[in-house]
Amino acid sequence: MLQASATARVLIAGQAPGRKVHESGVPWDDASGKRLRQWLGIGPETFYDSGKVALVPMGFCFPGSAKSGDLPPRPECARTWHHRLLPMLQQVRIKIVLGQYALRYHLPELAGRPLSEVVATWREWPADVVVLPHPSPRNQGWFKAHPWFESEVVPLLRTRVESLLGTNSAPI
Repeated sequence: MLQASATARVLIAGQAPGRKVHESGVPWDDASGKRLRQWLGIGPETFYDSGKVALVPMGFCFPGSAKSGDLPPRPECARTWHHRLLPMLQQVRIKIVLGQYALRYHLPELAGRPLSEVVATWREWPADVVVLPHPSPRNQGWFKAHPWFESEVVPLLRTRVESLLGTNSAPI
């Protein structure tokens, strides 16, 4: 499940669709997607405009359930399609990397570091990359333990997205 266009300026590199998204057939059509759109400061009409936002997960289908959460993204999606698809996204000006699986693929030099540590280095990021924890409700403990994320990183993210898409970054 993906969304992409050669004119997209924002790339959201996620993990894989969850069960609810798999059933609805709409990427990020769940609580994680709602939180992500709030972080970005954009509504569904902009988020689902493939000419503005590319949604390219590591796995294109629901990988199944594990004891605590979903299974990892199926590796054949990225291995088969990413090297073909991503070079076509020439207009992307910011890559938003969500979660450890996307981090390993898109920023392999950081793959051995804990995601929390990478997110905490947000002041060092180039303007074209933002690394975020997955917006899943399962990460409530992480958000509570890192209050600086909502107060410092999210406003930076909104400002960058607004400057690229010309959107109003008011909370959605």
